[in-house]
Amino acid sequence: MSSSKPWLSIRPRQPRISFRLDRRVPLVLTVLVAIALLSLILSVSQGEYPVSPLAAIKAVLGAPESADDQFVINTLRLPRALTALLAGMGLAVAGTISQAIARNPLAAPSIIGINSGASFVAVVFIILFPSASVAWLPAATFMGALGVATILYFLAWHRSSSPIRLILVGIGLTAMTGALTSILVTFGNINNVSQALVWLTGSVYGRSWQHFWPLVPWPIIFIPLSLLLARDLDALNLGENLAQGLGSRVERTRSVLLFCTVALAGSSVATAGTIGFVGLMAPHLARQLVGPSHVGLIPVAAMIGACIVELADLLGRLLFAPIEIPCGVITAIIGAPYFLWLLYRNR
Repeated sequence: MSSSKPWLSIRPRQPRISFRLDRRVPLVLTVLVAIALLSLILSVSQGEYPVSPLAAIKAVLGAPESADDQFVINTLRLPRALTALLAGMGLAVAGTISQAIARNPLAAPSIIGINSGASFVAVVFIILFPSASVAWLPAATFMGALGVATILYFLAWHRSSSPIRLILVGIGLTAMTGALTSILVTFGNINNVSQALVWLTGSVYGRSWQHFWPLVPWPIIFIPLSLLLARDLDALNLGENLAQGLGSRVERTRSVLLFCTVALAGSSVATAGTIGFVGLMAPHLARQLVGPSHVGLIPVAAMIGACIVELADLLGRLLFAPIEIPCGVITAIIGAPYFLWLLYRNR
């Protein structure tokens, strides 16, 4: 292959898997990983108890300069920062898959009802079962998101699952689950309701290792699975008839990808609340950097989502310290104008 072509071909000898990777992807991923690590260091070092970046790195590596550094960094700040990174990755990849399934650049898990289904079950969990272990929350919200996705797929089915029907039905399900959530908030116990309201804004405040570890398996399993289906996502973007002509089993592939979206969005919402617009912004920014091929788009979008949530949480802690603004508010302030700009550009 000529060196002038901007592609890298990765073809393992035995497995029947091949990836066509844009040459920009490795460089962009390297830069994004560096930004994510830098934002992680800043996040664990800055706050009411400031720690130098070098001391923060030492504490993370297990060689703290003092017992106070050990407690502040490893107990209070590090799990919160890592939770923000994983939640951002999950929401970004879920948004990337949603836009490919719906063949619509304005689609996102929050628009087609998956986030609202997860949020509804999480609010039920917080308000009605306040004494239950938080380790059950990701599984509970996953079931809520899966339930909404199942209803979505069933109602949108007419000989096949049309992308436009998926979006229209998803908007209706979002409104319905949002109304049910409001009813719970209205009639719930005031202490539990206040906790649910903070959670609904989208925040990683107070997240500990108890919240972080239940989140870890979901992106570890479902982001690589999404990457394995990257070629099918590219085929779906070309339309159902052409995808079938290329040998893709459209409905089975769409069902598996929708399941991945449910798992990633549901687990992220369970841990960090409804952080808006990440699933919408990250895929668009990634396309501008590496193009539309999903084998490069998925990992780049994941890292962009991680950086967005991490930096939003850091800004929320520092802008009006000691008052903290939930990271979901920061992403909404940035994401709402971005969404309007996308609507204008795609009018």
